[in-house]
Amino acid sequence: VLWRERSGMEVSMKQIMKMMRISRKDILLIVVGSGLMAFASKWIYDPCGLVIGGVTGLSILIKWTGETYLGMEIPLWVTTVVFNIPLMLLAWKLKGFSFIYRVMLATGIYSVWLAVLPEVTPEPDLVLAAVFGAVLSGTGVGLVFRAKATTGGSETVATLLWPRMKQYSVVQILQVIDGMIVALGVFAFGIYRTLYAIAAVYVASRVSDRLLEGLKFAKQAFVVTEKPEEVAEQIIRMERGVTGLRALGMYSGADKIMLYCVVSKKEIITLKELVHKVDANAFLVVSDAREVLGEGFMLPEEDG
Repeated sequence: VLWRERSGMEVSMKQIMKMMRISRKDILLIVVGSGLMAFASKWIYDPCGLVIGGVTGLSILIKWTGETYLGMEIPLWVTTVVFNIPLMLLAWKLKGFSFIYRVMLATGIYSVWLAVLPEVTPEPDLVLAAVFGAVLSGTGVGLVFRAKATTGGSETVATLLWPRMKQYSVVQILQVIDGMIVALGVFAFGIYRTLYAIAAVYVASRVSDRLLEGLKFAKQAFVVTEKPEEVAEQIIRMERGVTGLRALGMYSGADKIMLYCVVSKKEIITLKELVHKVDANAFLVVSDAREVLGEGFMLPEEDG
């Protein structure tokens, strides 16, 4: 079986299967992440009337419209599927199968979660709904993103619109689309619930960003000392690597060796004690390292 990708090159079924190769870890991330997103959408956002943007927010609005004016309930998963199918086909045509296959997988799993989760009637506590909904959905989005996928919706729309609006970034286009959907929530659920929804969107974005930046935090340290060899020896005894960087003291004009190393959070106290034990006058700067890959820390993730 052969067909042509967006580039015009013929793609065989064997090549398609190769492109679709996805690791078990990525599949697990998509399943768990989309499940958390569906849980937040169906059990928190929808019952509490929090329109958070994207196809999920639009689905909540359509469900409310159907119940209020048509006397019928339109499930969230139905709206999600109906809106995403044409988007997937358009993205396939414009971007090719290699761009869309993970999105199709994540969107399908997310829709299944929405369909199988039962309806609930939560306590009407908007503060708890906004906070816990944001944490759950933000974590879910972060996990799906770590699998190099999205659940379609407004992210796909923004990506498709960007080539025609290159004066704006994809994120800016996405913010406008989601902002319009959130604003529509005012007419359905009122200004106060919309404000809670905006707060939830902000917290969710921070949670997903933090997850993407890495959960394996570490500490990086710069040490300026008159005894670089002795200090480096102590750091090596901690079974951590250390790098000597040639530096120039701008006040004294003297050449110096500045040491750089990365340690875990629990090792930073030991490091400070060792440094000042060797050189009480050492100058030490410590800051966060969001994610560290390599020997002694996380190994780099391999694709597929």
